[in-house]
Amino acid sequence: MSADQEQRTIRCLVAKAGLDGHDRGAHVISRAFRDAGFEVIYSGLHRSPDEIVQATVQEDVDVLGISILSGAHDTLVPRIVEGLKEYDAFEDTLILVGGIIPDDDEDDLKAAGVAEVFGPGASMDEMIEYVREHVPERR
Repeated sequence: MSADQEQRTIRCLVAKAGLDGHDRGAHVISRAFRDAGFEVIYSGLHRSPDEIVQATVQEDVDVLGISILSGAHDTLVPRIVEGLKEYDAFEDTLILVGGIIPDDDEDDLKAAGVAEVFGPGASMDEMIEYVREHVPERR
């Protein structure tokens, strides 16, 4: 992490994609990120890929955390990544996915542009440290 990254506040959007109505994990992550000193925006439930892309771009976030438990990760996450690329926001956004993601699907998500996948039981400290170490530098 550069000196510039250490001095600025890391901005995060925690987004709930699709029809998934379970958001306890997203709230826990949001609170942990806030307590770590990150600025956190929570999207609320039932967001479409386009709504998530628009919020990511408009809020100029460094990190997009997508929480998904519905099983639609293989469809929704690549659409979000493609939308970020269309707005030239992909390179400046660290994309993380959390939730119930089968091990077999993690490689596909990473190939689509996701930096890391955090499943149930992932350590909050591990996630926070991952963000601090991998957040893109601002141009």
